[in-house]
Amino acid sequence: MGESTDIHAPGADRAETASDGGSVSGKAHPSPLPDGATRAAQSPAAALRSRVREQRQSPARPRLVFELALIGLSYWVYSLIRNAVPEQAAVAQKHASWIWSFEQTFGVGIERAVNHTVDKITWLIVGMNYYYATLHFIVTIGVLVWLYRRHPGRYAASRTVLFVTTGIALVGFYFFPLAPPRLMTGGGFIDTVKVHDTWGSMASGAGAHVSNQYAAMPSMHIGWSLWCGLTIFFLAERTWVRALGLAYPAATLVVIISTANHFWMDAVGGILCLAVGFGAARLIYHVWAFQLPRVPGEERPTGQLTVPASWNTVGAHR
Repeated sequence: MGESTDIHAPGADRAETASDGGSVSGKAHPSPLPDGATRAAQSPAAALRSRVREQRQSPARPRLVFELALIGLSYWVYSLIRNAVPEQAAVAQKHASWIWSFEQTFGVGIERAVNHTVDKITWLIVGMNYYYATLHFIVTIGVLVWLYRRHPGRYAASRTVLFVTTGIALVGFYFFPLAPPRLMTGGGFIDTVKVHDTWGSMASGAGAHVSNQYAAMPSMHIGWSLWCGLTIFFLAERTWVRALGLAYPAATLVVIISTANHFWMDAVGGILCLAVGFGAARLIYHVWAFQLPRVPGEERPTGQLTVPASWNTVGAHR
């Protein structure tokens, strides 16, 4: 125990000396390269592979200017593509009828009952209208800033999850235009923004003229809020903060149904997009985004997916 396990066969040192032409310098000699290639010719490729491997194991600290420019450009492209997709009102209405009929057939069409019930409580539905119009952006940006400052080693992978999720959503917007319940012909839903004259929403009123009204499937309110919630849950230290992280996407689901901006099946679509986003980041970095080191250069945590420290006391001393 504690002793070296290296074993030298008798005469091994002499054999090494002989094979090295009598040299005893101790330096390793490179093996011959195939097809007459030179070391200089292969080193750039080797350096690139090494760089990619290092980035996968411990991504470099993000650069503020680059990240701000990337987020701004990405959101501009997202908005441009989302709003450039032909609205196809007839097709969007047909898709809404399909989803509503499917839900009613299986007895899970709860959206209209929730919408009418919550609309009777004015202060609550108005608050939900403002929630829908603002927190979608505020919380997502806030979590990105928090990751950048407190978890820079995990920022790039987590941002990749969000970007891939949003990219998949654009495909859904293009190939499956869908009228939200509030715009569904004959659905009997209440457009709570229009009825209560709430400002700030791109869903109704003046904002409706600059936003694609039929980009409802999948719901990025759910995709982004669940990304925020999971990020907070797995990486936050305080229990109450982790609880808020889980509560946020749940509250968002209630809001999008109560305000008749989405069917609950749109939320399922958002969850599936997020799953693809996490899977893509897993392929790129070979681990889940939350398993990467908190700070670039730190040793990667071992074991299963990162969970709050208080949950991992059993395996911490192994």
